[in-house]
Amino acid sequence: MRSTARSTMRYVHAGAAVHVPAPPEQVFALITDWSRQREWMFMTEARQVGEHAVEAYTGVRPFGFLDTMTITTWQPPTLVLVTHTGRFVRGDGAIRIRPQDGGSRVIWAERLQLPFGPLGRALWPLVRPVSVALLRHSLRNLSGLLAQETRAARAV
Repeated sequence: MRSTARSTMRYVHAGAAVHVPAPPEQVFALITDWSRQREWMFMTEARQVGEHAVEAYTGVRPFGFLDTMTITTWQPPTLVLVTHTGRFVRGDGAIRIRPQDGGSRVIWAERLQLPFGPLGRALWPLVRPVSVALLRHSLRNLSGLLAQETRAARAV
Protein backbone atom coordinates (compact mmCIF):
# COMPACT_ATOMS: atom_id res chain seq x y z
CA MET A 1 0.00 0.00 0.00
CA ARG A 2 1.40 3.35 -1.03
CA SER A 3 1.43 6.10 1.57
CA THR A 4 1.35 9.78 0.78
CA ALA A 5 1.95 12.74 3.04
CA ARG A 6 -1.65 13.87 2.55
CA SER A 7 -3.13 10.51 3.57
CA THR A 8 -1.15 10.48 6.84
CA MET A 9 -2.06 14.03 7.85
CA ARG A 10 -4.33 14.48 10.79
CA TYR A 11 -7.05 17.05 10.50
CA VAL A 12 -9.06 18.74 13.19
CA HIS A 13 -12.53 20.18 12.74
CA ALA A 14 -14.25 23.28 14.04
CA GLY A 15 -17.55 24.78 13.04
CA ALA A 16 -20.47 26.95 14.02
CA ALA A 17 -23.86 27.97 12.64
CA VAL A 18 -26.20 30.91 13.05
CA HIS A 19 -29.55 32.15 11.79
CA VAL A 20 -29.34 35.50 10.02
CA PRO A 21 -32.31 37.74 9.20
CA ALA A 22 -31.55 38.11 5.48
CA PRO A 23 -32.04 36.09 2.30
CA PRO A 24 -29.18 33.87 1.05
CA GLU A 25 -28.29 36.26 -1.79
CA GLN A 26 -27.67 39.14 0.64
CA VAL A 27 -25.79 36.89 3.06
CA PHE A 28 -23.55 35.45 0.34
CA ALA A 29 -22.82 38.92 -1.03
CA LEU A 30 -21.67 40.18 2.38
CA ILE A 31 -19.66 37.08 3.28
CA THR A 32 -17.78 37.15 -0.03
CA ASP A 33 -17.18 40.90 0.00
CA TRP A 34 -13.67 40.25 1.32
CA SER A 35 -12.96 43.90 2.14
CA ARG A 36 -15.96 43.94 4.52
CA GLN A 37 -14.95 40.88 6.51
CA ARG A 38 -13.31 43.15 9.09
CA GLU A 39 -16.83 44.34 9.96
CA TRP A 40 -17.90 40.94 11.23
CA MET A 41 -14.97 38.53 11.41
CA PHE A 42 -13.01 38.62 14.66
CA MET A 43 -9.80 40.66 14.28
CA THR A 44 -9.52 39.83 10.57
CA GLU A 45 -8.96 41.93 7.47
CA ALA A 46 -9.22 40.24 4.08
CA ARG A 47 -8.67 41.17 0.48
CA GLN A 48 -8.95 39.46 -2.86
CA VAL A 49 -5.50 39.18 -4.48
CA GLY A 50 -6.40 37.25 -7.63
CA GLU A 51 -9.36 35.76 -9.44
CA HIS A 52 -9.41 32.78 -7.06
CA ALA A 53 -7.11 34.02 -4.29
CA VAL A 54 -7.79 35.72 -0.97
CA GLU A 55 -5.50 36.84 1.85
CA ALA A 56 -6.70 37.42 5.39
CA TYR A 57 -4.63 38.84 8.24
CA THR A 58 -5.86 37.90 11.69
CA GLY A 59 -4.51 39.71 14.72
CA VAL A 60 -3.19 43.12 15.63
CA ARG A 61 -0.08 43.92 13.62
CA PRO A 62 2.61 42.83 14.09
CA PHE A 63 1.08 40.08 16.24
CA GLY A 64 -0.99 37.85 14.02
CA PHE A 65 -0.79 35.67 10.96
CA LEU A 66 -1.51 35.77 7.25
CA ASP A 67 -4.00 33.20 5.98
CA THR A 68 -3.71 32.73 2.21
CA MET A 69 -6.59 30.93 0.52
CA THR A 70 -7.57 29.59 -2.86
CA ILE A 71 -11.28 29.69 -3.67
CA THR A 72 -12.07 26.17 -4.87
CA THR A 73 -15.86 26.28 -5.14
CA TRP A 74 -18.07 29.28 -5.84
CA GLN A 75 -21.82 28.58 -5.92
CA PRO A 76 -23.75 31.79 -5.20
CA PRO A 77 -25.79 32.14 -3.10
CA THR A 78 -25.27 28.90 -1.22
CA LEU A 79 -21.64 27.81 -0.98
CA VAL A 80 -18.05 28.99 -0.98
CA LEU A 81 -15.17 26.58 -0.35
CA VAL A 82 -11.57 27.58 0.19
CA THR A 83 -8.27 25.80 0.64
CA HIS A 84 -6.03 27.45 3.22
CA THR A 85 -2.50 27.53 1.79
CA GLY A 86 -0.59 29.61 4.30
CA ARG A 87 2.37 28.77 6.48
CA PHE A 88 0.29 28.79 9.65
CA VAL A 89 -3.21 27.83 8.48
CA ARG A 90 -3.59 24.87 6.12
CA GLY A 91 -6.68 22.85 5.29
CA ASP A 92 -10.16 23.50 3.97
CA GLY A 93 -12.93 25.92 4.89
CA ALA A 94 -16.59 25.99 3.91
CA ILE A 95 -19.38 28.48 4.33
CA ARG A 96 -22.81 27.17 3.38
CA ILE A 97 -25.94 29.31 3.32
CA ARG A 98 -29.41 27.77 3.36
CA PRO A 99 -32.81 29.46 3.26
CA GLN A 100 -34.57 29.32 6.61
CA ASP A 101 -37.77 30.89 7.92
CA GLY A 102 -37.21 34.61 8.30
CA GLY A 103 -33.77 34.56 6.68
CA SER A 104 -30.93 32.12 6.24
CA ARG A 105 -28.86 29.62 8.14
CA VAL A 106 -25.10 30.11 7.82
CA ILE A 107 -22.84 27.16 8.54
CA TRP A 108 -19.09 27.75 8.79
CA ALA A 109 -16.85 24.69 9.00
CA GLU A 110 -13.07 24.28 8.98
CA ARG A 111 -10.98 21.15 8.49
CA LEU A 112 -7.44 22.12 9.39
CA GLN A 113 -3.97 20.69 9.69
CA LEU A 114 -2.54 21.86 12.97
CA PRO A 115 0.74 23.74 13.03
CA PHE A 116 3.61 22.81 15.35
CA GLY A 117 3.35 19.02 14.86
CA PRO A 118 2.84 16.99 18.05
CA LEU A 119 2.68 20.17 20.16
CA GLY A 120 -0.21 21.48 18.05
CA ARG A 121 -2.09 18.20 18.41
CA ALA A 122 -1.49 18.17 22.17
CA LEU A 123 -2.80 21.73 22.53
CA TRP A 124 -5.85 21.30 20.25
CA PRO A 125 -8.20 20.20 23.06
CA LEU A 126 -7.50 23.56 24.73
CA VAL A 127 -7.54 25.62 21.52
CA ARG A 128 -10.67 24.07 19.96
CA PRO A 129 -13.22 25.62 22.36
CA VAL A 130 -11.65 29.05 21.79
CA SER A 131 -11.69 28.52 18.02
CA VAL A 132 -15.35 27.52 18.06
CA ALA A 133 -16.23 30.47 20.31
CA LEU A 134 -14.51 32.86 17.87
CA LEU A 135 -16.38 31.33 14.92
CA ARG A 136 -19.68 31.77 16.79
CA HIS A 137 -18.76 35.32 17.80
CA SER A 138 -17.99 36.22 14.19
CA LEU A 139 -21.22 34.67 12.93
CA ARG A 140 -23.22 36.58 15.56
CA ASN A 141 -21.52 39.76 14.34
CA LEU A 142 -22.50 38.81 10.78
CA SER A 143 -26.09 38.30 11.87
CA GLY A 144 -26.17 41.64 13.66
CA LEU A 145 -24.68 43.45 10.68
CA LEU A 146 -27.24 41.91 8.33
CA ALA A 147 -30.08 42.78 10.72
CA GLN A 148 -28.85 46.38 10.80
CA GLU A 149 -28.62 46.53 6.99
CA THR A 150 -32.09 44.99 6.63
CA ARG A 151 -33.59 47.59 9.01
CA ALA A 152 -31.82 50.40 7.16
CA ALA A 153 -33.12 49.15 3.79
CA ARG A 154 -36.69 49.02 5.13
CA ALA A 155 -36.41 52.58 6.49
CA VAL A 156 -35.57 53.98 3.04
